[in-house]
Amino acid sequence: MSSLSRELVFLILQFLDEEKFKETVHKLEQESGFFFNMKYFEDQVQAGEWDEVERYLCGFTKVEDNRYSMKIFFEIRKQKYLEALDRQDRAKAVEILVKDLKVFASFNEELFKEITQLLTLDNFRQNEQLSKYGDTKSARNIMLMELKKLIEANPLFRDKLTFPSFKSSRLRTLINQSLNWQHQLCKNPRPNPDIKTLFTDHSCATTNGARPPPPSNSPLMGPVPKAGAFPPIGAHSPFQPVVSPPGAIAGWMSSTNPSLPHAAVATGPPGLGQPSSAAAFLKHQRSPTGITGMDYQSAESEHLMKRIRTGQSDEVSFSGVTHTSNVYSQDDLPKTVMRTLSQGSNVMSMDFHPQQQTILLVGTNVGDISLWEVGSRERLAHKPFKVWDISTCSMPLQTALLNDAAIAVNRCVWGPDGLILGVAFSKHIVQIYTYNPTGELRQHLEIDAHIGGVNDIAFAHPNKQLCIVTCGDDKTIKVWDAVAGRRQYIFEGHEASVYSVCPHYKENIQFIFSTAVDGKIKAWLYDYLGSRVDYDAPGLWCTMMQYSADGTRLFSCGTSKEGESHLVEWNESEGAIKRTYSGFRKRSLGVVQFDTTRNRFLAAGDEFQIKFWDMDNTNMLTAVDAEGGLTASPRLRFNKEGSLLAVTSSDNGIKILANNDGLRLIKMLENRTIGGNRGPPEALNSKPLIVNALGPVGNVSAGIAPTLERPDRIPPPVSISSLATMDGSRLVDVKPRISDDVEKIKSWKIPDIVDSSQLKALRLPDSMATGRVVRLIYTNSGLSLLALFSNAVHKLWKWQRSERNPLGKSTAYVVPQLWQPSNGVLMTNDTSDTSPAEESAACIALSKNDSYVMSASGGKVSLFNMMTFKVMTTFMSPPPAATFLAFHPQDNNIIAIGMEDSTIQIYNVRVDEVKTKLKGHQKRITGLAFSQTLNALVSSGADAQLCLWSIDQWEKKKTRFIQSPAGRPSSLAGETKVQFHNDQTHLLVVHESQIAVYDSKLECLRSWSPKDTLTAPISSAIYSCDGLLVYAGFCDGAVAIFDVDSLRLRCRIAPSAYLPSSGVSGTVYPSVIAAHPSEPNQIALGMSDGTVHVVEPSSDAEPKWGGPQSQDNGSLPSNSSNAALSSQQSELPSR
Repeated sequence: MSSLSRELVFLILQFLDEEKFKETVHKLEQESGFFFNMKYFEDQVQAGEWDEVERYLCGFTKVEDNRYSMKIFFEIRKQKYLEALDRQDRAKAVEILVKDLKVFASFNEELFKEITQLLTLDNFRQNEQLSKYGDTKSARNIMLMELKKLIEANPLFRDKLTFPSFKSSRLRTLINQSLNWQHQLCKNPRPNPDIKTLFTDHSCATTNGARPPPPSNSPLMGPVPKAGAFPPIGAHSPFQPVVSPPGAIAGWMSSTNPSLPHAAVATGPPGLGQPSSAAAFLKHQRSPTGITGMDYQSAESEHLMKRIRTGQSDEVSFSGVTHTSNVYSQDDLPKTVMRTLSQGSNVMSMDFHPQQQTILLVGTNVGDISLWEVGSRERLAHKPFKVWDISTCSMPLQTALLNDAAIAVNRCVWGPDGLILGVAFSKHIVQIYTYNPTGELRQHLEIDAHIGGVNDIAFAHPNKQLCIVTCGDDKTIKVWDAVAGRRQYIFEGHEASVYSVCPHYKENIQFIFSTAVDGKIKAWLYDYLGSRVDYDAPGLWCTMMQYSADGTRLFSCGTSKEGESHLVEWNESEGAIKRTYSGFRKRSLGVVQFDTTRNRFLAAGDEFQIKFWDMDNTNMLTAVDAEGGLTASPRLRFNKEGSLLAVTSSDNGIKILANNDGLRLIKMLENRTIGGNRGPPEALNSKPLIVNALGPVGNVSAGIAPTLERPDRIPPPVSISSLATMDGSRLVDVKPRISDDVEKIKSWKIPDIVDSSQLKALRLPDSMATGRVVRLIYTNSGLSLLALFSNAVHKLWKWQRSERNPLGKSTAYVVPQLWQPSNGVLMTNDTSDTSPAEESAACIALSKNDSYVMSASGGKVSLFNMMTFKVMTTFMSPPPAATFLAFHPQDNNIIAIGMEDSTIQIYNVRVDEVKTKLKGHQKRITGLAFSQTLNALVSSGADAQLCLWSIDQWEKKKTRFIQSPAGRPSSLAGETKVQFHNDQTHLLVVHESQIAVYDSKLECLRSWSPKDTLTAPISSAIYSCDGLLVYAGFCDGAVAIFDVDSLRLRCRIAPSAYLPSSGVSGTVYPSVIAAHPSEPNQIALGMSDGTVHVVEPSSDAEPKWGGPQSQDNGSLPSNSSNAALSSQQSELPSR
């Protein structure tokens, strides 16, 4: 059943319940299988209505579905059997035994025999296990508690235990809205239409004379609660209804169109009165004739509409974990001016780095871009505009540049991972840079994207591939491949210049909202079927749309040609404006810009101020003028944490406003720069900063010719007295002082780190001996560290928020807490009776949202709740034992499980079954890695063999044994690990004899084997989170750091640098290394003696590991192999 039909069932269930059709309600629940009414089930169990209990259950599961279902039915039938024995009704007990319980004999014959023997006892309580059985009522209550646990854990009941939340009498409301819509289409609408049936469409009879307005309510349908009332009618009412083609985006289906003849209706309870003036589809008809607007959409459309509305995560969830909403106050707003940056030319666009909270990207009206470290006020990079390759430009662009060389940045924006940035210019061009933490912005792509100006740019991930979305004066939206710059889609349909784009996704549905300067908003899927909706934005002019950070709330802000500004929140499910925020000047002096933060606050620049709103309150919360000097409609941008706010000032500068967290962050940065070393603060920012690489600077015109369609792109008027100052500062802007920056940000070039003063190392607190660390991972948030020990016990360390660590990030400078739930339970794996845990292969995998961890230590695979440490379920009883776990990248319910018997089992958690079994290795599986880009799984085994599998059909595509280094036996054996690079194409292969990088065809591109000062076997190795480094541990305790491009040694960390002197021993070494998920220079070492250490560069030196060495410690198999990787930095990591 499609998603819309499923929602219709819920509406009918609500209607039946409100009308007191009790038996029918539960019959529909059971027959549809959409909602399991736990209250009804409890009532039937407590009443002993066993036939109804099983009949109701059978609508959701059968005995043989999975072990949870089997246990549920067994408990019910056992209780029924015991009650018959308790009543001394032997005949009934025998009937239950034969008809109901015998089915379980094939699964547990001994248990069935024991149950049968109860017939021979005068009182079944004589059986020791049943000696505490009380009366019937208490026994049913005890059983009910067990049943509820089983039902909640049963994957088949997932998403069926909670009734969706929506307004009361929703079905009545929709019918009233339908009647309103039908009445709007009447050629001769009457004020009090006589509606006698719902079986046919309503149509008013023809009358003579004037048409009075239709009524605002309908006595036929009866009263509907106010919660279901239509939105108020005003200047900016809901979206225009469109009769959509199959696959249309639903929800955005009604709006106003003042040009149509029906009069507006006074606000009131729902009824036959129209909620808006008319239907836009009369103006923009797209559907074939004969298709009525009330038909249900196709299954594809219904599925899409459901996903657009709900936006549920793909994350597997085995029990409901509720999260209370954060409570914020005005103190959380950044209102204190902490920094003033002199850009030197009019700032047109800004964007904070998505991870590095104090790195600001700025684009100006003279076409240049800059990177600022706002904490230290340093300009880290500057790129004046120039065309990279004029020969590839189209003739219209060459002509435009020849006629007028002036060009401005319309928008600059970071990619989602902060490793790429895009710049849209006022003439034709888009330029894409890669952000290279080794020291420069690299030119990546230059696209001649649109005829005229490129008005907006954004990044999106359709079809699991990073893409660039642009829009322009040529009335089109285009989608480009972010790797090669090939155009993938072009969306046409706007009748005016496209002003902005807003790509978004709900679950696995990707779509784009676009706005044009004629006030039209359209929505597009990544296909060729045209726009899905067509409606008017408030103000009917320049509008931008933006989702809240969590992707659940949609806002827009726009300004009309008359200067009226409108900030609104949209109700996606209703296709209507949910609320309109007040507080704007009646005539704004420019196009108002806005931003959101913390999923709680809105900010907009108006009247030389920054105005703030709580998202849930239409009244303005407060306003600040940032000590004066702001532009009339200042541009603004929050950083990701909402602790800093950048706003533009009238002197061609930028002011940085901060809240208390931002003040502490900047203060910590200041402390780090004492003593003259003012390098970028990588321990506080998630990725290393860059060094400027300035190319030749061309002449840039100071002015830009204004255009009527792009009023917000026109520089503000400048007085005669300020021209000299502006020109002078602009000259500084084009030729910044870079030499000092280069000196300050030079790399830390220490080839050998032998002393603890040369780095920062922290041994994590632990009072309980638990054996060797066998697995170690950071949580995806980077706030915790999870270790699995050889005795099957897990330990979790969490960093707490404090004045020294305001963001609660993992760091070697703050001691974390060894965390345990209040009940003191340890998270311990099941172990095998035949093989001790210390001798078994251990494996671990963490869910994407850090809520659950799967783990095994020779016994069953256990699923733990990370909050409570409780075992949610176990599966895969040995033999064979699980040796490696990996979640499927597109479906968290699918797990690849490497086994001790050399097979790989593809297991579906949801239905508790093995989908397929892969065979190709000769020894146990020691590594698994998925690639979304290759749509493949790579496995490695103790046979030193690599296998490439297609994840569509689970077919083996290729196998290869890893190459033996010189001086080693030709055939290798032993544990081999694999890990995909961020680009999802290159593969890191780790064996005690070597580390190597392989390509997508399992060809070895380069390798490194122990030599010189690093001769011990390799114990573990891993990529850094940014994919630029490889960390390797050795069996003598040393740690080495390599460049990915060449596998050259950057630096070596001796064990004496991070181990206490009493602990330095040849037998203590890092058995496993974990790389921080967002701090590329932080690692954690799990040691062979059971200790865990967090290691990062010392803040006294430049916070990054070593510099490239002249000595080449790598071996390049061939020139062609080297070339294949030389372009790697231009390739983009998959999100």
